Amino acid sequence: MEKYRALGIKLTPQRLAILNYLKENKSHPAAEDIYKIVSKKFPTMSFATVYNTIEALKIKGCVKELKIDPAKKRYDLDTSPHHHFICTNCNEIIDIFKDFNLELAYQMPKGFELKGSHVEFYGLCSNCID
Repeated sequence: MEKYRALGIKLTPQRLAILNYLKENKSHPAAEDIYKIVSKKFPTMSFATVYNTIEALKIKGCVKELKIDPAKKRYDLDTSPHHHFICTNCNEIIDIFKDFNLELAYQMPKGFELKGSHVEFYGLCSNCID
């Protein structure tokens, strides 16, 4: 938690609960999902608290916003470079930690600079195959 304090993020009990949920939950939850769970412990907490906490973490580079699901933004506390597998049946999102060495820099149109890449894989997860 010192990492967040050093970045100037005020750690209220509600924010700590949100951070702990993100650390323990690798499902890439949406703000609504986080709110449903954390508000059980803090019933007076508003959805705005969850959203503002996530935005503060995003601005500081502590959480990544995933635009995988067109219906809602999802979040990933793991900001290291990685890709995602999305189950087309249950929508589970799984981290893929493999470098695919995509040599795109030389193919970029003039005036563009490649800053990173993210590959999304789609298929059925092991639970949905059975």
